[in-house]
Amino acid sequence: MPLVTLQDAELAFGHVPLLDRAALAVDDGERIGLIGRNGTGKSSLLAIIAGALDLDDGMCTRRDGLRTVLVEQEPVLPAAASLRESLLLRAGSALSAADDRERWRREARIVEFLHRFGLDEGAAPDAASGGERKRAALAFALTPDLLLLDEPTNHLDLDGIELVEDLVRRQPASVVVTHDRTFLDRVVTRIVELDRGLLRSYPGNFGAYAARKTDELATEAVVNRKFDTFWKQEEAWIRKGVEARRTRDEGRVRRLEVLRRERAARRERLGTVTFALDAGQRSGKLVAELAGVTKAWGDNVVVRDLDLTVLRGDRLGIMGRNGAGKTTLLKLILGTLTPDRGSVRLGSKLRIAYFDQMRAQLDPARTLADTISPGGEWIDTGTGRKHVLSYLSEFLFPPARAQAPVATLSGGERNRLLLARLFAQPANLLVLDEPTNDLDIESLELLEATLQTYAGTLLLVSHDRTFLDNVVTQTIVAEGDGRWQEYAGGYSDWLVQRRPPPRSATAAPTPERATAARPARTSAKLSYKEQRELDVLPAELAALEAEQEALHARMSGPDYHREGHAAMQRDAQRAADLEHLLTAKLARWVELGERGG
Repeated sequence: MPLVTLQDAELAFGHVPLLDRAALAVDDGERIGLIGRNGTGKSSLLAIIAGALDLDDGMCTRRDGLRTVLVEQEPVLPAAASLRESLLLRAGSALSAADDRERWRREARIVEFLHRFGLDEGAAPDAASGGERKRAALAFALTPDLLLLDEPTNHLDLDGIELVEDLVRRQPASVVVTHDRTFLDRVVTRIVELDRGLLRSYPGNFGAYAARKTDELATEAVVNRKFDTFWKQEEAWIRKGVEARRTRDEGRVRRLEVLRRERAARRERLGTVTFALDAGQRSGKLVAELAGVTKAWGDNVVVRDLDLTVLRGDRLGIMGRNGAGKTTLLKLILGTLTPDRGSVRLGSKLRIAYFDQMRAQLDPARTLADTISPGGEWIDTGTGRKHVLSYLSEFLFPPARAQAPVATLSGGERNRLLLARLFAQPANLLVLDEPTNDLDIESLELLEATLQTYAGTLLLVSHDRTFLDNVVTQTIVAEGDGRWQEYAGGYSDWLVQRRPPPRSATAAPTPERATAARPARTSAKLSYKEQRELDVLPAELAALEAEQEALHARMSGPDYHREGHAAMQRDAQRAADLEHLLTAKLARWVELGERGG
């Protein structure tokens, strides 16, 4: 029996149905990526699956005793003296129903993930930022039967995103709403798209979905075009003169009435955002030059002895952990922040547009129209003069919402509005600080295409790995202790070029390094049996890792959900066993290597 089944599900807010007789079954062992345009109802669907929201009509059936955990986009943490106590309060009945050993294991897991997400378990929840609350809520995920995550990668750095990927892989089943295409490619076994009230299923990861969706949309366009041609012919026939009406076929009249009803009921695909960037007048060849720049906040040095040159036309991606100083580095490059040591020289003829990840440039009390064109109805853009209502419609804001306050917008809508404001004026230096948060995948891909043809200079801070790969030509990465290193290419290129991290006394080596960099062997401190064990451990680790990779590849395959419940359970158990075996053997390898060396 599926974990959750939706049949003829209907839900509406206002006059537009979010679910229109939708159907869905979530099976044990599945990892579903739920995607769709902003505002289509993805968060509402998660709430329905979790039992926190009721359908207007239809059925939502859950397996008896099903344990679900929902991590919302903006989680609310119970009031408590510390994050640890807050999450234990949130766990509530789940912990009280467990035996002592299980309760201890779950409490230990909460603390472990708080640390892994870089959080202080003793910190006060009410002082936590939005990103810290999201990481704390993710640490709370207690391996339920079904894990529901709503945009889990927002506000996380690359290390945090990889932790979430690992978390989801370990779950018995999950449904994840995300716009992170790399996440979807690495983790999910099925894509479910919420489109015009219906749920459409696509086996496999995001890459497989994208290929099939392109063909589907082309087919849909052809079918609609043929339908409309036939409908127009029938409408022309019914409007013929008196002679035609005397002899018309009553059956044909009834068919036309059916065609009219079908066309009226057809929900057209939502419009597409229109992004257009005008670089305006070219800047000087030099955009910015930093020489020996150092900047610290108290005892925390975030930039140390940095030399960096940004030239006209560069597309520079800035990567690093949360708190590494990415925004500080941006402000140093732009000359809006004075370094403690070193010099910053700016080029000539710079016209700067700055996208702030905190959206501080938006006044919540102002209307959308006044935000775009203060005090006027017309706006001069790089493509000509436009009425503010027409310009807003290019960013999917209908005329009826032009006088709504900014405070009523969702996160994704605020991002679109800020982009609309930035792109209205020419700029030869575009600075984007986390522009991808809350944007749907279609808007992301369009923004990528726009930036690829932008003639100016781009500075981009982002944790979206696919976005970085598709947009930037070089990256500068925080490497700790205030040091920044420049690399050619995007995220994937950095993975290839980066130096391996130094081995610490507590960190276990990866299986790949175990084979390539085996510790020096001396038999003075090892028995014969232990030496033999040390000799064969690299091969055993390599074999276990190969089995693990093959298993993960099979579990991520497009038809894996057809394997059946028993096979999925066996694979999930084997995946867990392999993880434990690898951890134990790696620890043993380190122990014997240190003793032997």
